[in-house]
Amino acid sequence: MQTVKISRRESGALLNSLIAGVVPRVGLRHIAVGRQKEVGAFLQDLSTIEDGGASFRLVTGQYGSGKSFLLQMIRNNAMERNFVVADADLSPERRLTGTKGQGLATYRELMQHLSILTRPEGGALEAILQKWISSLQAAVIQESGLHPGDPGMVDAVSGKIVAVMAELSEMAYGFAFSTVIEAYWRGMKTGQEEQKQSALRWLRGEYTTKTEARQNLSVDCIIDDQSWYDFLKLFALFAVRAGYQGLLVFLDEGVNLYKITNKQARDSNYEKILTIFNDTMQGKARYIGVFMSGTPQFVYDERRGLFNYEALRSRLADNQFSASGYTDYSGPVIKLNQLTPEEIYLLLERLCELHSCHYNYTCPLGQRELTTFLNAVVSRMGADQLLTPREVTRDFLGLLNILHQNPELSFDTLVNEKGFSVQSAEQNPEEVPDKEDELFAEFNI
Repeated sequence: MQTVKISRRESGALLNSLIAGVVPRVGLRHIAVGRQKEVGAFLQDLSTIEDGGASFRLVTGQYGSGKSFLLQMIRNNAMERNFVVADADLSPERRLTGTKGQGLATYRELMQHLSILTRPEGGALEAILQKWISSLQAAVIQESGLHPGDPGMVDAVSGKIVAVMAELSEMAYGFAFSTVIEAYWRGMKTGQEEQKQSALRWLRGEYTTKTEARQNLSVDCIIDDQSWYDFLKLFALFAVRAGYQGLLVFLDEGVNLYKITNKQARDSNYEKILTIFNDTMQGKARYIGVFMSGTPQFVYDERRGLFNYEALRSRLADNQFSASGYTDYSGPVIKLNQLTPEEIYLLLERLCELHSCHYNYTCPLGQRELTTFLNAVVSRMGADQLLTPREVTRDFLGLLNILHQNPELSFDTLVNEKGFSVQSAEQNPEEVPDKEDELFAEFNI
């Protein structure tokens, strides 16, 4: 095994996340195995978006199969390529649309998690605005000879903002968006902190009435449950003007749309997915990628999944030749298959390296022990259907923890004599029992 080069802070965060069964934010490259073709498909999407295109992808796989892990890998790679990224987990409170502001709640979550390479944990909205305004100031200084403190500087930069944002003004809500950006600049430059904060609140979707927006910012619209996606498209174009490659939106836990028991409410959310799909696939949107994840039930269930919505079924259906055992990675749906035994073995090696590096010891497990563990994993009943990277990782790290904390124990004692078997997920917690459908109807849609 090769020695892992990783900081203790990063290795600690990575191990804690993996043991807890959640997707790490950092260090994914150290444990990533397989998925080369899937990653390659996403990287092709990034190139398309960089060239002014758009993309929509739906990642599907079993609970714990690595959907969120894959999206996180793409997120991190995108930031390194100078993209603006935003991510949100869908939930009962955060959907794509709803009568209780669930769509707006998703937008607010995305803006809270707006990230760039220098602000990877979110909260990058103001940093993006300031970067863009600084570039405009520099351009004005070069073109006009004005200095930052000159009286005419504010108006000169405002004029520059209007000129640069002219393209956005032709889009839905574009004029209001441009007006708010200019208001932010004037508030920042003139020391009017209240105006500056009002602009940020509007961009984050925190205004609840048009009256308040009109009074504070002289705009007649606000970001709401119906319009939030239009503003994401505007922000994607703005991000490019600010010097970034585009905007990527990651929506995880799509199964929470599948769990909506009221059919009308569920179909409204599916219609929103259809809108996003059509926009990105038909070239109506530019410099934006929307990547979702969900279980196979969320996608393929013909009673309440996306395939229940005929317009989506026809667009998301598999390539007819993929039934022959071939996968089309250019289609909108990317299925995560099981890791091969070889890939699982490589994962075990990397987990050994990571664990021993963090705790500064020599891992006692060699090829024989890893092979023994691997055989126990892949040979248990139902492994071909239920085995997931999350299960393997969590159980193997648990094994390493016990061995490291109890040096008197041997691998053979702990594994062989104890009748070890990997914990299986008896029931996918993301599946919804059929009988639940009409039992708990949501009347407020």
